[in-house]
Amino acid sequence: MREVRLSRFERVRGRLRRAYEAGRESVRRGRAGAAGVDPPEGAGVATPSSPGPAASPSATVVGAEQPAALHNSTASRDDADVPHALRIGAAWSWRLIVIGVVAWALLKIVATISIVVIPLAVALLLSALLAPAVGWLLRARFPRSLATAVVLVGGLAAVIGTLTLVVNEFIQGVPELSKKSSEGVRQIQDWLKTGPLHLSDSQLNRYIDEAQAWINNNTERFTSGAVSTAATLAEVLTGTVLVLFATFFFLRDGSRIWRFLVRLLPVAARWKVDDAGRASWETLVAYVRATVLVAFIDAVGIGIFLVVFDIPFAFPLAALVFLGAFIPIVGATLSGGVAVLVALVDSGPVTALIILGVVIGVQQVEGHVLQPLIMGRAVALHPLGVIIGLAAGVVLAGITGALVSVPLIAVLNTAVRRLAARTVPDTPPDAVVVASRTP
Repeated sequence: MREVRLSRFERVRGRLRRAYEAGRESVRRGRAGAAGVDPPEGAGVATPSSPGPAASPSATVVGAEQPAALHNSTASRDDADVPHALRIGAAWSWRLIVIGVVAWALLKIVATISIVVIPLAVALLLSALLAPAVGWLLRARFPRSLATAVVLVGGLAAVIGTLTLVVNEFIQGVPELSKKSSEGVRQIQDWLKTGPLHLSDSQLNRYIDEAQAWINNNTERFTSGAVSTAATLAEVLTGTVLVLFATFFFLRDGSRIWRFLVRLLPVAARWKVDDAGRASWETLVAYVRATVLVAFIDAVGIGIFLVVFDIPFAFPLAALVFLGAFIPIVGATLSGGVAVLVALVDSGPVTALIILGVVIGVQQVEGHVLQPLIMGRAVALHPLGVIIGLAAGVVLAGITGALVSVPLIAVLNTAVRRLAARTVPDTPPDAVVVASRTP
């Protein structure tokens, strides 16, 4: 009787074993079908008399060819055969190539229409500088058009008045400076004769004759340069008119222009782009304010010493330092070098060395005190990024590139940070509220 009970138990256990193995086989076939691999012929159902490991859920059927494991980033077995690091490197490479081609195409387009792009960039900088004044007049109940016109005309009057003073002082001081320059040249000639070089009169005359011959041989080149300069002058006048018109409309209708541009984007992206654009505009305004303040401090510091040592053209040289300081880090030093040359011609090497020390000292104060305190709060840019941006700007667009490159990097830095930030909008994407202030 006991043997009958055991045989029935064994039959039930066998049926359960076969049902379990059938389930395993169906799961295995489903996985192979999802991976696109036909199941091998030898992958049959294990028998109840199979050894212990065959009964385990993780057991492997003997003789079955296992398909290659597919990564989430692969679409076929061919991709799975390529190392993962190589796949990632190739993906990065072709994407970087596409980005580089697009950037190159954009640069070519900008270079082709630079006569339009550069004035618009200058107009944006001027708008960032004058926008606070327009805001003050608007808060004083001025009409928008009148406030914009008053600020723009006042700015033009200040620039024209400053240029008039500079030109008049240059005209008055050029004869005296020319006389002192001639004396300086004679001193240099005497030093070449009596100094360590010990040049003779015949050698000096030969060098002077060679320089004169070089000038005569390159007269045609200078003439063609003058013709191109005339064409450049026409472009400058055209660009100046465009700058004035663009600045006026940026100051008066900037908010409407920005709303129009934002509405061209998909609804889901409007709030993000609007936030990034407004933050970028605030960065540009802060940058221009800080740059003007730093340039003013540099010009006053160097101008005071020029007046103390009675260097001619003190005011024009200070104005040149002010304009040069708009190029960060190197602008004030290069424009201050002109003051050093004027001091050398007018007052001798000792005074020139003192002025050189003043220029270097002012530059150090700018780099270690003014830039961190004033510019650092407005724009968070590393000095290496500033230098690289200046170099790239000079190579691509000359002086204009040097003026525009750093504020462009600052604006892009703020825009990218805002676009990459994971924030939740306060309003729905289809109800972007654009403020009335100038963007």
